[in-house]
Amino acid sequence: MAQLGFDREKYLTLQLEHIKERRAQFGGKLYLEFGGKLFDDMHASRVLPGFLPDNKIVMLEEMRDDVEIVMAVSARDIQRNKVREDLGIAYDQDVLRLIDAFRERDLYVGSVVITRMSDDNRPAKNFMRKLQRLGLKVYRHASITGYPHDVERVVSEAGYGKNEYIETTRDVVVVTAPGPGSGKLATCLSQVYHDHLRGITSGYAKYETFPIWNLPLDHPVNLAYEAATADLDDVNMIDPYHLAAYGEQTVNYNRDVETFPILNLLFERIMGASPYQSPTDMGVNMAGFAMSDDAVCRRAATQEIIRRYDKARVAERRDELDSTVSDRIALLMGKAGVTETDRPVVEPALAKAKKTKGPAAAIELPDGTIVTGKTSDLLGSSSAVLLNALKVLA
Repeated sequence: MAQLGFDREKYLTLQLEHIKERRAQFGGKLYLEFGGKLFDDMHASRVLPGFLPDNKIVMLEEMRDDVEIVMAVSARDIQRNKVREDLGIAYDQDVLRLIDAFRERDLYVGSVVITRMSDDNRPAKNFMRKLQRLGLKVYRHASITGYPHDVERVVSEAGYGKNEYIETTRDVVVVTAPGPGSGKLATCLSQVYHDHLRGITSGYAKYETFPIWNLPLDHPVNLAYEAATADLDDVNMIDPYHLAAYGEQTVNYNRDVETFPILNLLFERIMGASPYQSPTDMGVNMAGFAMSDDAVCRRAATQEIIRRYDKARVAERRDELDSTVSDRIALLMGKAGVTETDRPVVEPALAKAKKTKGPAAAIELPDGTIVTGKTSDLLGSSSAVLLNALKVLA
């Protein structure tokens, strides 16, 4: 029986309470930027044993009467036919998949916003018409010249003012997307800007599981997040703004820290005064408080770092890429004090390959049993190891 290191019920309780407090802070509408995966957060479930892949959705179901969902997708990603690596489907297809999944849970999807829209983007226009035929409200947001650094332009009629205002009917507006770079933050701030012009009180907060702000910078769970995003150049770091404001060390990641001064100016221009002293202040994640067994989470996270390293090496070999990503993850393995052979399945798989002189695979069952599979005329090693595992389980 696998050991648990995360208390799901405590997490859901704390998360609901904290979002309620953040709503009260603004006293009106709350735009909640949802980062990461909502239905299938497999990374979180691997590094925090006990965290179920749909925890975030279960939490939203608890407040479904107050929640409205806005899906954001970049017109440029539609044009490039950008694909979700884990599912192998394009972003436009994933928007439709997510909408169906939300509705199956009786969660209200109010609209879709297509960001960075331009008149010459035919694929995005076709997708917009498809959504409208399905009865969905669709809004368009254009690229803003100088975003986010030209604050004067961004917070003006020539910036956010050109965006279509998304009509919403509920107090918690969850802005989510099929992947990073979809324009979630810009959508939230654009809405706060338009609300301010209309005399509507609203605010912004960010809900992203990783990095976990109240764990040490070099905790394996946070290192595993760096490994998972090594291809994006994300780096965990101490939040200098939080340290200066409160004398407390918290962990954030480079992109939020780098853009915070600009975000702070945007908040000041839109709201009159910024509600936040640091990037950490913007977040509402309570996952760090629900870890029930630190040792279990550390072990699980180190296994994930090694898994990410092997995955990167496979991709580099297959696609004939430089070893940039695997080299970054190798550095993280050094920080975590582990090597590739610390993953229990590695040595049995290598031994099987050496013995059979062909590709081999190994899988670890929940009770710790290691099952191997070899390549034969009938089966590949992956198929063989799955069948052998089923035999053991049966």
